[in-house]
Amino acid sequence: MTIARIRSVELRRVSMTLRSPVVTAYGSEHARDVALVRVETDEAEGWGECAALPEPTYHPEYVAGALHVLEHHLAPRLVGGPADQAEVDARLAAVAGHRMAKAALEMALLDARLRAAGRSLAVELGAGAATVPAGRTLGIETDLGRLRDEATAAAAAGYRHLKLKIRPGWDGVPLAAVRADHPGLGLGADANGSYAAAAAGSPDDPLPLLVALDDLGLTVLEQPFPVGAGADHARLAARLRTPVALDEDVDSVGAGVAALARGEADAVVVKPGRLGGLRAALDLGRAAGGHAWVGGMYETGIGRAANLALAACTGAFELPVDWSASDRYWETDLTEPHVLRADGTIAVPTGPGLGVRPDAALLSSRTRQRVVLRA
Repeated sequence: MTIARIRSVELRRVSMTLRSPVVTAYGSEHARDVALVRVETDEAEGWGECAALPEPTYHPEYVAGALHVLEHHLAPRLVGGPADQAEVDARLAAVAGHRMAKAALEMALLDARLRAAGRSLAVELGAGAATVPAGRTLGIETDLGRLRDEATAAAAAGYRHLKLKIRPGWDGVPLAAVRADHPGLGLGADANGSYAAAAAGSPDDPLPLLVALDDLGLTVLEQPFPVGAGADHARLAARLRTPVALDEDVDSVGAGVAALARGEADAVVVKPGRLGGLRAALDLGRAAGGHAWVGGMYETGIGRAANLALAACTGAFELPVDWSASDRYWETDLTEPHVLRADGTIAVPTGPGLGVRPDAALLSSRTRQRVVLRA
């Protein structure tokens, strides 16, 4: 069998403006620069999206750095060579780290290979569902009334699960208010590691406050303590009925499995970019026995399509997700929008490859940087 050759790798930096600012414990996001990868093989083209954010605050990788390593170190190792995944993995292994950049290449190559075969990513990954239940993340607000209005609007739109971003000083009151307004709706909280670990029993120990959240019937309390505070997470998990999930700590399959085994978490948030790609993400979901969900990084329709296919892999991902429709973040997405259905779900794309392509005119108007490496 002839193996397709990689003819070119195209890199784009695309400027996207968020529909409304997203405020977390890390700060406020108003816009999103996105690194996109387009791979052309002898057989087809494929698109990938890098999950890196504009600044290295959430994760060490960031957009400009990802584009640099893609242009100067990753893509040159692939252009002109075979598109075979094992060969690609071997060539990229020489570059240490940079998992988000590598994941974008993996996505693009998968898209190209599956388009050539007329096969969808969902089928390739073994997705067992045609739709994914939709969830909505609500950022940190300064106005409780505005938060309640936003939660009510999300529930009325059909979202099945809400996740509130919290931090010290913005936690029990907003969660209790939303729970009172929507007693039957799935509700979780994400602290993004904002609670400082302290000695048990000390005045600064946040454990009593976090344990008090147990009475709200939350589906999850996500990453309360900073990265590396495994003992504190285990201490909290042992006290709570609410499942504790780790996000920022989960930077490899092994890290996620070990955290679950040590009792530091009841569940893990799986982000393909941070793990190095869709294959590693699926491996962790399966190893976690379904105690996992696919997390988002404000992706455009390209990355969202890939993550929807992954999230539809029943058996690997069984927990409520915070995946929303395209219009949660973008006035106009780069692809055909992913739409919230009347039953509170989002359809998993079924076309070849990712099942979506960026709109050429829109992509051109939003491209701020473009580099093409050819064989």
